[in-house]
Amino acid sequence: MWIDTHCHLDAAEFDTDRDAVVARARAAGVTQIVIPAVDAHNLERVRELAHEHGFAYALGIHPLYVMNAKPDALDRVAEALERHAGDERLVAVGEIGLDFFVPGIDPDTQQRFYVEQLKLAKRAGLPVLLHVRRSADQLLAGLRRIGFPHGGIAHAFNGSEQQARAFIDLGFKLGFGGTLTFERSLQIRRLAATAPETALVLETDAPDIPPQWLYKTADERAARPGQGRNESSELPRIAQSLAELRGWTSARTAEITRANARVALPRLVALEAR
Repeated sequence: MWIDTHCHLDAAEFDTDRDAVVARARAAGVTQIVIPAVDAHNLERVRELAHEHGFAYALGIHPLYVMNAKPDALDRVAEALERHAGDERLVAVGEIGLDFFVPGIDPDTQQRFYVEQLKLAKRAGLPVLLHVRRSADQLLAGLRRIGFPHGGIAHAFNGSEQQARAFIDLGFKLGFGGTLTFERSLQIRRLAATAPETALVLETDAPDIPPQWLYKTADERAARPGQGRNESSELPRIAQSLAELRGWTSARTAEITRANARVALPRLVALEAR
């Protein structure tokens, strides 16, 4: 019924109970999960998990990891994309993008990794999962400069209505997750309520971006590690916030967001047909 378009199932936070996390997701009606890589060292791990559990995956280097990337990191992504080109579970290049919120990450290095990975995605004929954090205009500029034709998902979108329209016009869907559940997330909730219904997909970004009912302060998380951990089984309840904003039933919300995910990531169609 539900597709989680962005979950870091390979994260260390899941090492002690990963199988149980997957079982809870399936029990909640989450039938498909997309697992994005974040650096050159976990390219094979996300692929292995996708095959082990019947999910999908993406290959790429996250902007928060570019400063520690080795000189051959982009070559390793290119090689993996070529080696697994025929793998139907490889649905996108990602997570890639730009992050101008976290300090200490060189903008030029980020731009180089972003543009080069866009080129790899274009060559592979795959959509992209974009990390968008105070960087929407720069991401859009890169897409236009490359002439990127395959679209994808603007993950955890929190830009303006004008930026949202620009991504949509370039063939992208907008990813909404736990932040949607906070009543004070006015901009995100307004976008979710007013964007074209064909632009909306759901995600958890688990173990990150927990919904309101799981949120813990930094002090609480430090005192008890593991508190506030998000997981894919929370997706239907997150979706209820979207349903309330749009005036939809849960079933309609699942139908629309699932269809949109399959448009954004076309290889999901064959996987969902199984």
